[in-house]
Amino acid sequence: MSWSNRFPEPIALPAGGRLATLQDAGEYITRLPRRTHDAPSWQNAMHILIRAAEYDGPIEFARPGMLQALFPKGTPVYHSVDKDLKRRNRYTPGRDR
Repeated sequence: MSWSNRFPEPIALPAGGRLATLQDAGEYITRLPRRTHDAPSWQNAMHILIRAAEYDGPIEFARPGMLQALFPKGTPVYHSVDKDLKRRNRYTPGRDR
């Protein structure tokens, strides 16, 4: 594989723009501020990118690695009905309506 390989689906960035290739993702990480770049989630993402680009690692793991670094736990990526208090306990399995 090489750094020019494309993700199956481009990664949308929080501030706009997108990452389409492994090279785009690698350059994005290297442009991060030092403190952010050194965070474990970003180091993990870079490690997975390098494995995919230089050692024929699976590109399928590179995209989730980037998404985990971009959207850490606690940062909602989508709205979950389960977390909506108005809808949470509306349906109880096994209960007759």
